[in-house]
Parts: sequence; structure tokens; C-alpha cells
Amino acid sequence: MELRHLRYFTTAVCEGSVTKAAKRLNIAQPPLSRQIRQLEEEVGVLLLEPGSRPLRTTDAGRFFFEHALSILDRTEALQMMTRRVGHIERDRFGIGFVGSILYGPLPGMLRRFQTTYPSIRIEMQELTSVQQVTALKDGSIDVGFGRLHVEDATIQREVLIEEPLVVALPIGHSLLDRAEPLSLAALISEPLIVYPVTPRPSYAILQQRGLKPALTREVRELQTALGLVAAGVGLSIVPDAVQRFRRDEIVYRALQDQTATSPIIMCSRASDQSPEVAEFLKLVRELYKKSGKNASSAGANGIA
Repeated sequence: MELRHLRYFTTAVCEGSVTKAAKRLNIAQPPLSRQIRQLEEEVGVLLLEPGSRPLRTTDAGRFFFEHALSILDRTEALQMMTRRVGHIERDRFGIGFVGSILYGPLPGMLRRFQTTYPSIRIEMQELTSVQQVTALKDGSIDVGFGRLHVEDATIQREVLIEEPLVVALPIGHSLLDRAEPLSLAALISEPLIVYPVTPRPSYAILQQRGLKPALTREVRELQTALGLVAAGVGLSIVPDAVQRFRRDEIVYRALQDQTATSPIIMCSRASDQSPEVAEFLKLVRELYKKSGKNASSAGANGIA
């Protein structure tokens, strides 16, 4: 059994047709059909239901399909990592991030890393947490910073900090008459601006506590949410570090619920042993450890 057999079979299943698979693989249909039959002969069972249109897998075929995809994914990861070990792209370092990460220590980390490795070209890509996993596996990025837990055996994940959430309100809002931290329950009668459209983590936090906002407005990005808050359209639940984004039209308030947090999750390839990645991960851990202590001190004084 060769890798091409796995690729032929999985493509046929994904396309639901040998004809479409042949076109996608840029080979003729008869040889592709023969290769799939040879694969079935080698494993000793039928993988596809005879005569099915579109193609349907047997129980054994579904089992084989899932594992074949996993093998192909690992093979691609191995090829990519081998190129990195060979330093084919040692002058490039890709970093994926979700927008809210830029308000924390990340910019400082990049400056320090660039000082240590001045010959390396840092490339930044704004990606969702899910997109970062794909980018890590295909080599587009080397490290990712997100806020969602995405399970994948080839990816190493590390929660750097559980960042407190705060409320961004337009200046003059009635809730600002209260000097104390705000309860989540006090927010649900107000228009709530949530981002990104999927998976809307701030909305999920309310749902987990049995709270349902009377009105929500979905936007794609944090900056858009803050712009709408400034315009008086509604309020938004945002990570604590966003307070560094100062606008005269926005005031931030702490939440009473100290368990309302958003994790900052660093992801890298589990098998990546390159010194550049190891140095960067070490630097990130050190700076987030330091910033976590500073955040604890600031939290004791409240949020202005």
C-alpha cells in the first residue's frame, strides 16, 4: 500500500465520484478505478459500496477513510517539518493572531525576538483560532495566538493567561452612574455588540450563566465593536487589555463575576524542534508570566 492509494481513495470519497476525483487528481478515470480496486484487494474488504451513486463507503470504508486522512495529514506535517529542520525557510517566521492579542504583550515580544534574530523576517497574519491550526499544519505560520481551544493531536496548546473581561460602554451611559463593578445580569437589557460573528465568545459567556441579551448585534472584528460602542449603538464585553485602546467616547468597567475570563492560548506544532520556535515560546512564557503579575496588581486597584 502506497500513499498515492490513500490519496486516490480519500479524494474519491470526498468528491463522491471517481470521475470527479480523476479530474481533481489530473489522471484518467480507468487507472483510478483500478487503483481503488487494488487497494480493496490488498486490505481484503470492500471499501466502497458497489454501484453506489454518489459513492458510499462501507463500514470498513468509513473506518479506512478516517484513518487514511489522518495518515495523509501527518505525512504533510512531516514533509513541512523536514523542510524547516533543513532550514529551507530559516529567514522567515510566521505568527498568527486574533486581533485582541495585539493589546497585550505581543508587540513587545516581537521587538525582543527581532533583536535576538535580526536576520529573520517576521510575517504576521490575522487568523481565527481555527484558521491558525490549519496554518500551523501547512507551514504558513510557526506560532499562533488565539482564544479558543481547538483539539488537534499535531498541535501543542498552552494557556498563557486567563484574561479578565470588562465592559466597554459609551460615555454618558446610565450604567456608569454605578461606581462598583457591573454584574452580567445588568447588561442583558442593553444592546450588546458581539464579535466575531462565529463563535461569539462574549455571548457564550452569558448563555453559560443562563442570561439572554434582549438585543445583539454581530460584527466581524473587535475594532468594529469598539467603534459602535463609541457611537452609542450599544455596549460590548471585551478582554481587559483592550483598555489600552483609549477613546474619549468609551469608558471601561470591571465585572463582578471574576470567573468571566477569556484565555490567551499559544499554539505551535508539537513536533517542531527548531531553535527559533523554542526561543520564541520561552520569551512569550516569560513576558506573559510578568504581565500576569502586573495585571494582578492593577486589578487590585480596580478599573478606571
